[in-house]
Amino acid sequence: MNASYDPVNDVARGERALVIVPERVGEGARRSTDAKLDEAEGLARAIGVDVVARRAFRLRQMRPATLLGKGQVEEIADLAKEHDAGLLIVDAPLSPVQQKSLEEKVRAKVIDRTSLILEIFGERAATAEGRLQVELAHLDYQAGRLVRTWTHLERQRGGFGFLGGPGETQIEADRRLIRDRMARIRRELEQVKRTRALHRGRRQRAPWPVIALVGYTNAGKSTLFNLMTGDGVLAENMLFATLDPTMRNVKIPGFDKAILSDTVGFVSDLPTELIAAFRATLEEVASADVLVHVRDMAHPDREAQAADVEDVLKSLGIGEAEGPMRLEAWNKVDLLNNDDRQALLAEAERRKDVVPISAVTGWGVDDLRERIAESLRQDSQVHRVRLDASEGGRLAWLHARGEVLSQEVEGQSLEVCVRLSPDNWARFQAMESA
Repeated sequence: MNASYDPVNDVARGERALVIVPERVGEGARRSTDAKLDEAEGLARAIGVDVVARRAFRLRQMRPATLLGKGQVEEIADLAKEHDAGLLIVDAPLSPVQQKSLEEKVRAKVIDRTSLILEIFGERAATAEGRLQVELAHLDYQAGRLVRTWTHLERQRGGFGFLGGPGETQIEADRRLIRDRMARIRRELEQVKRTRALHRGRRQRAPWPVIALVGYTNAGKSTLFNLMTGDGVLAENMLFATLDPTMRNVKIPGFDKAILSDTVGFVSDLPTELIAAFRATLEEVASADVLVHVRDMAHPDREAQAADVEDVLKSLGIGEAEGPMRLEAWNKVDLLNNDDRQALLAEAERRKDVVPISAVTGWGVDDLRERIAESLRQDSQVHRVRLDASEGGRLAWLHARGEVLSQEVEGQSLEVCVRLSPDNWARFQAMESA
């Protein structure tokens, strides 16, 4: 091991790391052990560390001091020494005590799943809003870990085991600084939220439907987004390749214009700090007209991933019974063997809310556009509207937001027969009375 070991250094790219997945004996799990290990390793590689070994450990009980059993901790320490690993990644939440104890026993820096995901988000956030959201989540997470995190506190603790010495004063000062910084960030994000709400309101008054892509991280959302919009959003085979939401124009049959939104990918056990911090961003999903859940159908744990996405949507108040209309885009069907692909296609044929696609080859994406158009027209009704010849803007609104079936000129007015959804009919009436 490196003699200059320091457990408070930041994670460095290329650092040699062990990945550990604790599993509780007798506790039902959505995922297989191999899938958990693969995902944990993928998260680790997403921040550029070199995973030199990975192990899953079965736990009969969670140890308050170290989470894992004494023998398991010794085995991990031997692995770290054998592989010269300076970083231990535990795919589970750790208390500050467990984190500090493991660092002392393994002689390596220890980060848990929450910290790992925060590291990824901190590295990938590109916009000012994204960076504020990540900083808020990180401060929330670190607030209870000051003793471990701030090295100067180790030197300033009061002696003889008594509280209230200089170290305690420093901890309280740092906690106050964190609280003040979090309050400032929340105020800034509240302003961003108000601005976003104004933009959302403007879009809702405009004649353009909004389609939001959601899904598990690395399911292919950004690849599909690029294909449908011709845009160049980062789309790589890695977890959390896209963090900041992106909105672009997209062509949908029967609509002059529509907006497609790409959002951050979800993951199992997404830290509550991040869900809270990104809530304003994710609220864009709730205001969409259609929600397209992009699923990786070649993944062995696709059903567990779908359940995790649903859990996050429910935490945002968007359950299956609430919110926008839903479609599922069953992606990566081209990666399945012939028998599995045929079985999946047969199942998709029986369902109205499913479209099988390949975002890489483009197969099935035109069908997805058609299905989105059908969803947007769902529950629509035919209305007859009389417009003055000078009301070209309102006529354009009807063409863009609905399906104009006919229009007849009668003197200085125009009679339009148009199919509109109930929401759009209400919006049109609101424009009329404004």
